[in-house]
Amino acid sequence: MKPHGPIPPEFAADAVLTLGGQRFERWIEAAGDTPLYVYDFAIVAARLKALRKAMPKALDVHYAIKANPLPELLAAIAPLVDGLDVASAGELERARGVMAADRISFAGPGKRDNELDAAICAGATINVESFSEAQRALAVGRARGIQPRLAVRVNPDFELRGSGMKMGGRASPFGVEAEHVPELVRMIRAGGADWRGFHIFAGSQSLDTQAIIDTQAATLDLAARLVKQAGAVPPLVNLGGGFGIPYFPGDLPVDVAAIGQALAARLRKLPKSLKGARFAIELGRWIVGESGVYLARVVDRKNSGGETFVIVDGGLNHHLAATGNFGTVVKRNYPVALAHRMQDAGEEVVTVVGPLCTPLDRLADRVLLPKVNVGDVIAIFASGAYGASASPGAFLGHAPVREMLVNIPG
Repeated sequence: MKPHGPIPPEFAADAVLTLGGQRFERWIEAAGDTPLYVYDFAIVAARLKALRKAMPKALDVHYAIKANPLPELLAAIAPLVDGLDVASAGELERARGVMAADRISFAGPGKRDNELDAAICAGATINVESFSEAQRALAVGRARGIQPRLAVRVNPDFELRGSGMKMGGRASPFGVEAEHVPELVRMIRAGGADWRGFHIFAGSQSLDTQAIIDTQAATLDLAARLVKQAGAVPPLVNLGGGFGIPYFPGDLPVDVAAIGQALAARLRKLPKSLKGARFAIELGRWIVGESGVYLARVVDRKNSGGETFVIVDGGLNHHLAATGNFGTVVKRNYPVALAHRMQDAGEEVVTVVGPLCTPLDRLADRVLLPKVNVGDVIAIFASGAYGASASPGAFLGHAPVREMLVNIPG
């Protein structure tokens, strides 16, 4: 038997799974069937409210829409944040539908000329990832007769300890090494761009509160050093994010209040070189991750080699991360429950698998659940981020997953 991760507190006390005040069956009926993602926006709104309370009042909050780009979710989040961060022309188009382009930033390596053109024409900020990308953006701006809004994505000379995906302190396709950033800033300004500042992202999915505090302090120190070397104060310093959520056994949430207190103290003691700059944090998973539940119905069960397999109607094609194939080195179980028997004692050890013809399609490995029958619904929690849009939906030609946002304001 293998344990599963902690069910988010918003659902942990349910005897029968409820979302938005309604039993799970209500949403399956409304959607038409399973498999289905349901996102409870009340959880998202509460997260953002708690974040605003914990963080310094002058700090901007950006939502990284790669975590979950569902249009209805973006429309609901947009009034609650100060900016949206995108990583493709497709995300840019979605973001522009809900927010003014001058509050949108575009990051990611390998931006094509047509993507640079779209961002420049819209008036979004491009976080350039290399000298050549900056040169191409300047050329597009000259051709269009538009002053491009350019920031520099910095590959910092440190990493975020304990992060699931490390984005700094090593050779990387992301950003420009800190030692070369001042030269790039001077080139961008000399080229006639509207220089918008720094984007410094050291890693993601860290549950180490002190590591996040230390990384934010190191990021501010790095920004101050770069400003002195470049000779220009940045309008904005994006400090990145990195706040993780509990997925696996033993995981505990980060202490956002402690992070906010430490950051406020550092911002009160800014060096003169950073006076006049604004600051932002960029979060995705922490905002939406625990709001989502993936629901899949049991279509079969079988015994093989002494092991019981519960086969459901969706799998890695819809929820790659839960199968351990999205940046996880060791397969561990996401929070999982039988939706109509959330509090019942476990009766059998089962492996929950999807319908795909690959041994990788395991949503839960040897977990203890109440007796599972054909027709029951399995719920996988912490599924609001990097779910449907981060999964190979076309694999084997199965139908796309349904998605639904509930508890929408207004």
